[in-house]
Amino acid sequence: MAIFYAPNINHEAILPEEESLHAVKVLRLTAGSEITIYDGIGNAFQARITLPHPKRCGVELLSKTEAPLPMARIHIAIAPTKNIERIEWFVEKATEIGIHTITPLLCQHSERKQIKTDRLHKIIVSACKQSKNPFFPVLNELSTFEQCIGTAQEPQKFIAHCYEQDKKQLHTELKPNTDVLILIGPEGDFSEEEVMAAIKAGFIPVTLGNTRLRTETAGLVACHTANLVNG
Repeated sequence: MAIFYAPNINHEAILPEEESLHAVKVLRLTAGSEITIYDGIGNAFQARITLPHPKRCGVELLSKTEAPLPMARIHIAIAPTKNIERIEWFVEKATEIGIHTITPLLCQHSERKQIKTDRLHKIIVSACKQSKNPFFPVLNELSTFEQCIGTAQEPQKFIAHCYEQDKKQLHTELKPNTDVLILIGPEGDFSEEEVMAAIKAGFIPVTLGNTRLRTETAGLVACHTANLVNG
């Protein structure tokens, strides 16, 4: 059964224009066709198309299923890569695995200093549909490193870097069922000043393994590790 995204479906039984176009013109669904609708906050609706209009497709809601809330929220703050396709890959795969917040991070060594979050949001929507995940991760706007560490509220906070310092293994430090924020740096890594500032702000320096990982790979490893710890 086809899955659609409509964040306001509880208030208006109409699919957004882009979803309406896909349903009517691409999938050629007609009145009476049954579909699934996600609102992005954990609710899945079974619905029936009543008005197959390519701009405002009307539906009748038949039933609602609420997914259980996650035991812990995983937040990855990651520096966008120079090649935008690599960070798009991270967003897609992390969404499929299960991530709750993504913050693009502007660091001293960042090669990419701007990012289009609307494109990343579309990737999130597509990945949630594909993986049948009714919880859509929050995608924040580009944040400076200082803003990120200064406003972090998670009880677990880690910074993954490549300097030869005393670091813990992420998987041994993670506590199950506890919200976590993990910082992943750019291709040139965090600066030493950034690492020290994060440690001063309560972040624990960690390693993700014995090999040097690309930025997007490190982000995905961190996300997957946190998901494994949380079962």
